[in-house]
Amino acid sequence: MKDLTKIVFVLAFIILSSCKKDKETTTSDDSEIRDRYFNLEKIGWKSRIYTQKVEDVGFIATEVPVQYYLLKDLGNEDLKTVDSIYEENKRERVVEFTFQQEEEKDLLDKKFTGMDYTAAVKYMSFGLEKDFYVITSKKDTIACSGVTYERSYKIAPYQKVLLFFSGIDPNEKIQLVYTDFLFRKGTLKFQFKDTYTQIAL
Repeated sequence: MKDLTKIVFVLAFIILSSCKKDKETTTSDDSEIRDRYFNLEKIGWKSRIYTQKVEDVGFIATEVPVQYYLLKDLGNEDLKTVDSIYEENKRERVVEFTFQQEEEKDLLDKKFTGMDYTAAVKYMSFGLEKDFYVITSKKDTIACSGVTYERSYKIAPYQKVLLFFSGIDPNEKIQLVYTDFLFRKGTLKFQFKDTYTQIAL
């Protein structure tokens, strides 16, 4: 009986040691990936906002690291999947663009857009795409490939969209160009001097 107990104890120890080793390897890999993504917060991309004000309207552009956008969308449960998806999409760029009236009035009101509210919402959802493009440091012009309008239903004092651009080298610096047909404020340019996507994965 003592021998059987010894054998069971030895087997249990081997199994536990093996599991612990596997867990340490997995945890080490996950921890390394998690650290890389945590560094996205530490580089301070959120504080690097480019703002232009024309009359009473502020136009705010922030280039969002693709990895951060993926984490926000997919969560951080499986960082290896996020890594894999980033590799497939590293030539994409995401720009958060916000419109805000200085007195926090609803910018989609007819007095700002010259169109009824429903038409203004429709333009934010489907018409803005053609108003944006980027110029790379190699002087390539890249059209906006899509817009997601984050509708606030009059709760937030601003209007926000996510802009998507494709086929850009991750190390390229870009300038965002916006021709404002909605509020008729002219053409605005936002120079992104930092390449936030330049993070080793």
